[in-house]
Amino acid sequence: MKAQLDITSTPADRDRYVDLLRLVSIVVVVFGHWLMAVVIFRDGSFSGTNALDEIEGIWILTWLLQVMPLFFFVGGFSNLRSWTSTERKGLGYPAFLSTRVTRLIAPVLVFVAVWLPAAILLERTEGSEVVATTELLAKPLWFLAVYVLAVALAPVMISLHHRYRVGVPAALVAGAIAVDIARIGFGIPYVGYLNFAFVWLFAHQLGFFYADGSLTKLRPTVQLTGGLAALGVLVALVSSGVYSPSMVGMATDRISNNDPPSICLIALTVWLVGLAMAFRPKGCKLLERPGAWKAVVIGNSMIMTMFLWHLTALFAASVILLPAGLPQPDAGTAVWWLLRPVWLVVLVTILAVLVAIFGRFERAALLRKAQPRARASTPATILGLAALIAALAGLAIHGFAGPSQPTINPTGSALASCAYLVGGYFLIRPASAKGHASITRR
Repeated sequence: MKAQLDITSTPADRDRYVDLLRLVSIVVVVFGHWLMAVVIFRDGSFSGTNALDEIEGIWILTWLLQVMPLFFFVGGFSNLRSWTSTERKGLGYPAFLSTRVTRLIAPVLVFVAVWLPAAILLERTEGSEVVATTELLAKPLWFLAVYVLAVALAPVMISLHHRYRVGVPAALVAGAIAVDIARIGFGIPYVGYLNFAFVWLFAHQLGFFYADGSLTKLRPTVQLTGGLAALGVLVALVSSGVYSPSMVGMATDRISNNDPPSICLIALTVWLVGLAMAFRPKGCKLLERPGAWKAVVIGNSMIMTMFLWHLTALFAASVILLPAGLPQPDAGTAVWWLLRPVWLVVLVTILAVLVAIFGRFERAALLRKAQPRARASTPATILGLAALIAALAGLAIHGFAGPSQPTINPTGSALASCAYLVGGYFLIRPASAKGHASITRR
């Protein structure tokens, strides 16, 4: 029998709002990237820029559109619930990592299997200019590299949460501040990359307080007040002149808030979490409607596919439509804004086709009934984990470019990343049996 999602057997105690936040966080990121990308085709050549650099004051949108902290926040919720279930069943760390990571990596394998040979082919037929743009298509993999690391550290961070409670996020904040002082105050650049751990683990750690009921015990007014207080801190930080006002990268940034992350993203995280939790009662009421819940379930079943392929949709639309004569007004003009809805409809259509083609692989990973591996060992699991993180980070930094682009990424390096990705996946992937599955996984 063909496996399918069963939304009718959703447990009554399932927190459906978590699923909504997960879906919203990815959809907002997709539309944010599409809105900010300004692709130009003139005189037979493509170029691109960021609307944030072209339109004065539009950076304020990033205070709502940079919602990746929410994904890590709900990830913390899910990982605590999953680890608790793993321990209750008497299973170990390899089983936990298998169930949490396999679904994330399965659609990545398909994405890489398509784009690596495509990049090599484009290089030979279209030249290095087109290939160089393929570097951007793999950029979203940075987030998966960091998130997989957060999943790997979840059991340790959960143990610390149970023992030290608010002391853990407080320590992460202190670490992020210390890193910023070293990076900005003392000019030590590379120490800034430690904040990929401090900042994103902070967002992940807050999810534990949601999972154990601490946040839901607070009244919405208290949650919103906390979020607004964090917003005030964020205003103070960017008003100091030290930090960029944008929560994503800009060409004019002296100090990036995103790469590497700064303390501003911690303030942004608290602001967004406070806002999200304040709206939770209304969100939960909305999700009592079968149609709304069904839409959320379907969206979550292909969420990684949407995320991975949304820049491919942008690439395809640009390559096909701009040379064909699609109007290209200057960014920020009235005509540019009027054309944004048309442009977004085109991108949604192309992405829908890509999801229809490739979404089946993610759904298959979701529906697979994972079984504990009899011979799975913690050392092998950790080795697989390290390989996955190295592969994801390597592709995110260097992309898929071929041998004529050695400053971007030689093919050998891309192939090595693919080998790490495949090897890591099969070291972590559990034994499985396909069958009917309900939407009960977190």
